[in-house]
Amino acid sequence: MIANPASAYVHIPFCRRRCFYCDFPISVLGNHQRGETSGTVEGYVALLCDEIAVTPKLNEPPLQTVFFGGGTPSLLSIPQLAQILTQLDQHFGIDPAAEISMEMDPGTFDLEHLQGYLAAGITRISLGVQALDDTTLESCGRYHRVVDVYRAVDWLHQVAMPNWSLDLISGLPHQTLTDWETSLSKAVALYPHHLSIYDLTVEPQTVFAKRYQPGDGPLPTDEQTAAMYRLAQAFLTAQGYEHYEVSNYAQPGHQCQHNLTYWRNQPYYGFGLGATSYTQLQRVSRPRTLATYSEWVNEFQAAEGTHREPPTPPMEQLLDRLMLGLRLKAGIGGDEVRSLCDSATWDTLIAALHPHIAQGWVILEGDAWDTLQRLRLSDPDGFLFSNVVLSDCFRAIEDLQEI
Repeated sequence: MIANPASAYVHIPFCRRRCFYCDFPISVLGNHQRGETSGTVEGYVALLCDEIAVTPKLNEPPLQTVFFGGGTPSLLSIPQLAQILTQLDQHFGIDPAAEISMEMDPGTFDLEHLQGYLAAGITRISLGVQALDDTTLESCGRYHRVVDVYRAVDWLHQVAMPNWSLDLISGLPHQTLTDWETSLSKAVALYPHHLSIYDLTVEPQTVFAKRYQPGDGPLPTDEQTAAMYRLAQAFLTAQGYEHYEVSNYAQPGHQCQHNLTYWRNQPYYGFGLGATSYTQLQRVSRPRTLATYSEWVNEFQAAEGTHREPPTPPMEQLLDRLMLGLRLKAGIGGDEVRSLCDSATWDTLIAALHPHIAQGWVILEGDAWDTLQRLRLSDPDGFLFSNVVLSDCFRAIEDLQEI
């Protein structure tokens, strides 16, 4: 039985500038424009609403989560945000108790904007801090500075924001273990309900890729970034945060419900430039530039909201589930494993996992096909070496398909 989507991701691609590590699909507005003054943003919001309006409604009951990501959604005007939420509500319905998240960057909004976003329906904020010293922020090409962070957090406390998260990046140029420990201490002192801790990945075609080679100075070594990961895990869990996903920590009751949709490989709508949707076992990616996205929406309207992509093949579904589900502390339940593969495929997987079980990276609760209760990774080392574990699983399944 194919599940119905209960979540929607909305991509807002506009930024003040492109950060030096960023390869996301964005459009740069400059330091002075925002939704209130930009015809480009206004036109994009209209196009986005056109896509939403023609998308077939597959969900019942209404949406349980909505996530505005980017880019920098906090560059939207309050009426623009309200316009998108109204379109979603009219077409799909939004549950009154839905988690409605919005990524916001310090220095791109004020108290009035924050209050307006909450009045429009936002219930959760993800604050893109990334670093808590000005030298590091400048070296990353970030628009904001530390003073903007503290001002933004003060506003979040003023409005008694019931659920907000803070993002940090480890493994940045010139960053030491001591620097990282200081950043974590400063972050926790701001009392966020949730923290997302990302290790820097040097993506092709970014400014960082032109300047640095992974593992070479001034980037920390692999051993140093592993130490940073272990430090974050030990420090944040000691402060009462649950390490519920590879890169995410939450106080009780504050896990990001929208992102859990992805990690559980559940269906969701995706809207906007560069966004991906996953409905009826189809993954559909939108173009990554404004011009090509506009053409795509026009073609989508002409096709009356139909996609031509084939369903995800069963083995690919299994690989997706492993890649996403093993990011979670809870891992994957035995019943779900059995629904995705037969006992012969499981035997192949077990053979690939045995070395990692012996190392303590992989934990099985019941190891036989018919008694498996849960498959998960250990914390922190299983999470830290998850790419190694997954690579071996993928290779084993690919070899099985070639037999």
